[in-house]
This record gives sequence, C-alpha cells and structure tokens, in this order.
Amino acid sequence: MSPAPDERDRIRAAMDRILAGTPERSNGALTIVALAIEADVPRNALTQRHPDLKNGFYQAVQARGGTPDVETRLRKKIVDLKTTIANKNEELAQLRADVQGFLAENTRLTLENQELRDVLSGSRVNLTPLRAAQFPGH
Repeated sequence: MSPAPDERDRIRAAMDRILAGTPERSNGALTIVALAIEADVPRNALTQRHPDLKNGFYQAVQARGGTPDVETRLRKKIVDLKTTIANKNEELAQLRADVQGFLAENTRLTLENQELRDVLSGSRVNLTPLRAAQFPGH
C-alpha cells in the first residue's frame, strides 16, 4: 500500500499541533503513537516510511526538555490505576472463591437443620444425624 500524497504534510502538521499543545485527534502525548493518531496515519508510516520525521519529532521533544509534568503525572496515575485494578481483580477472585465455600457450608447447615427438625418433630427417620464430636478435628 503506497502512502497518501499528503502523508508527510499531515505528519508535519500533526507534529506542530502536538508540540503546540493543541492536538485535534489524539491525546497530545509526546509519543509516536499519538503523532500517528494525530496525523491519521498508521504507526509504521513513521517508523518505516518516514523515520526522518519520527526522529525530528523526538528531537523536538528533547529540545523542549522532555515530557511535560502533566503527562508524567498522568502516566503515573495510569500505573497506579492499573495496580488498583489488579488488586481489585485479585480481591474479587478471592471473594468468588469464598462464595463457593459459603454455599457449601450453607447446604450442609440446611441439611443438618432439616435433620434436627425431623428429630424434634418425632417423625421416624432412617437417618442418624452425625455429630461433630464423632469426628476429631470438626
């Protein structure tokens, strides 16, 4: 697939908008991914077809003194949020496992309760309730 005739011009215009802090299509990050989105070109257009523009963009970012504070804070916030999500997913998995144990215990107690009711009602049952005392460790 050949590049669009205005591809280089779109990339240059996108570089200008991002560096000026006025992106129209991207989040304005000082990255090649944001530049490709802003220019409406595939990322490989910058890495393969126009590495000179990619390098020029990185040089302009370096000349500005690197990544702006707001972007640094947002990237840190993203890392923090991903950690929070991972922790919550772990907690959710544990809670789901706990539910299975609670359901099993509820079933056991329901059956035991029914057995005790049958005994109290005087109905004859062919079952003998097992008591925890009969089993060491329970």
